[in-house]
Amino acid sequence: MTDMRSERQTGYPAGTTAPDPTGWVGWILFAGMMLILVGCFQAIVGFVALFDNSFYVHRSADLVVSVSYTGWGWVHILLGLLAMAGGYGVMAGKMWARVYAIIYAGIAAIVNMTFLSAYPVWMTILITIDVLIIWAVAVHGNEVKGNY
Repeated sequence: MTDMRSERQTGYPAGTTAPDPTGWVGWILFAGMMLILVGCFQAIVGFVALFDNSFYVHRSADLVVSVSYTGWGWVHILLGLLAMAGGYGVMAGKMWARVYAIIYAGIAAIVNMTFLSAYPVWMTILITIDVLIIWAVAVHGNEVKGNY
């Protein structure tokens, strides 16, 4: 039988199929998983900031943006939860999630940069992962749509 799904259902013109996925689809799945993982890391950083202020290298007054560690904790927890939701959407091939992931990763990189003096090595790692997420989603994001 022929496939009678409309463009509205598949996202492609009637009678056509989605192009075959390339090996770059793995980068999108990587970006989605990294968003979920970064979300967990952000939440952990937030909980540490809430419950153990002495863990960090500098006092909160020495940060680029002078906010209490309690305030930073809630910011990181919120960013973590948002990242986990976006990671799921990216892996599902949703356009809103791709746009969201790029915006989120950009904001998270800036927030992590302002938190850099509190925990330099870890924040540098998170900034690097945010840049990889932006690259993967921006360059290869459309390859997941309709394939999984």
